[in-house]
Amino acid sequence: QLQLVESGGGLVQSGGSLRLSCAASGFTLDSYAIGWFRQAPGKELEWVSCVSNRASSTSYADSLKGQFTISRDNAKSTVYLQMNSLRPEDTAVYYCAAGVRITTGTVALGGKYDYWGQGTQVTVSS
Repeated sequence: QLQLVESGGGLVQSGGSLRLSCAASGFTLDSYAIGWFRQAPGKELEWVSCVSNRASSTSYADSLKGQFTISRDNAKSTVYLQMNSLRPEDTAVYYCAAGVRITTGTVALGGKYDYWGQGTQVTVSS
């Protein structure tokens, strides 16, 4: 059974940090690019970041560059999203997604990803 499970979300004060994890099971993670997306209440799904299958390439939404860092450990079948200097506007459900045919032109397109996790809630208080 192919599965992605996010963890690490929670409640943090403004300016704090969290590290999200995305653990894969049932498939070989190193065949897939992994993206992070988020959805705030009442808003559309927003792309956050992506890492290529062997971590040779990373990309970020312009507004999050320097604040978030994506990494992966294929030996542990896990991808991480380190989030620093969190602000209330970062409050959202964060999802990871795996895609086997993700290119630099499609990293931000949710429809191009093949598998999705159930999401983890991040709440940043002011």
